[in-house]
Amino acid sequence: MPATRDSVPSEPSPVEPSPVEPPSAEQLSAEPSPAEQPPVEAALGTWPAPVRRPTGRDVARLAGVSQATVSLVFSGAEAGRRVSEATRERVREAARSLGYRPQAAGRQLRLGRSGMILLAVPNLQGPFFGRVLEGVHEEAGRNGLAVVVSSGWGSATLAEAATAGRFDGLLICSPDDSQLGELPADTPAVFLDADPGTDRARPTVELDVAGGMRAAVEHLAALGHRRIGRLRSSHSAYTFRVRQAAFEQAVSELGLDVVELGVSLNDGHRAARAVAGRLLERADRPRAVLCDDDVVASGVYQAAAELGLRVPEDLSVVGMDNVAVAALLAPPLTTVDLPGEELGRAGAAALAALLRGERVAPVAPLATSLVLRASTAPAGTASAR
Repeated sequence: MPATRDSVPSEPSPVEPSPVEPPSAEQLSAEPSPAEQPPVEAALGTWPAPVRRPTGRDVARLAGVSQATVSLVFSGAEAGRRVSEATRERVREAARSLGYRPQAAGRQLRLGRSGMILLAVPNLQGPFFGRVLEGVHEEAGRNGLAVVVSSGWGSATLAEAATAGRFDGLLICSPDDSQLGELPADTPAVFLDADPGTDRARPTVELDVAGGMRAAVEHLAALGHRRIGRLRSSHSAYTFRVRQAAFEQAVSELGLDVVELGVSLNDGHRAARAVAGRLLERADRPRAVLCDDDVVASGVYQAAAELGLRVPEDLSVVGMDNVAVAALLAPPLTTVDLPGEELGRAGAAALAALLRGERVAPVAPLATSLVLRASTAPAGTASAR
């Protein structure tokens, strides 16, 4: 989509203030017109009367310039440079003193855009997606875009959002297979932590989750653990299939025994604790457990404590994501860092480029890394084998 330029009123260059003594900010605040006076009922009620929002006309009066000049200064377009720097600063100072905020609606209407993008995530409560949102917000702000985040969406809901004109573009993060469907061809969209084959006409930003999983398995094997428990996600998403395939390949190459149970990541800590309890109550329980995310790992900690098992003396635990809780657990959790903020920034940058009508080059999978903390120990420690 080609970038468009704002249309602005014609005015001589440079524009200078008219020789009228401007009113003070106090006068403007104290002298609303009769039509702008709040109703008597509101003034006599138990709630404060509404405060009149300053307008561009107020800014123009205070700065001693025309409304057209104020529009040029806040247009964000090249035409704003037709106003001298001294006048621009006077207009901005007047706006600051009045608490004036320019309305974006008119500009967005001229551009045919809402100025908003949608970030669709599987679970708003998932702390990893908070990291992604932080990166999206940061990059979107640099590109003049606002972000709305949503979860619980299906393919039909997403397609409706794409066609209703509410959002300029979509960021679709870690989609479950059931959430994927055909989007309108003219919808700018970028997939995050998703199968690059989902929609080859649209950019995808991946994480090297396979490399992170291999590093975790190799770490436990290097500590001497020959039997590993695995709490894997029960969701049918590409990112979890990649993790599972990498796990199976690594344990096969290293000749390790495995005990696996599935857990719903969307059901949170309580569900993880229950599944972890079943794993650790087994007569042949493993002495090391590898989890698909850090919230599940925190459930393993609690289940272990309830059974009188110590981390890491009796049980080594490794998570995935490296969210804030990982460093706060006692002992701090060894985990695979998935760079959520970087994922969000890269996705938002790609989407902003699409909205400017630019082609987006493929992005290499973002590197992951194993963060070593105190939750793992050699297999010979205490009763570990």
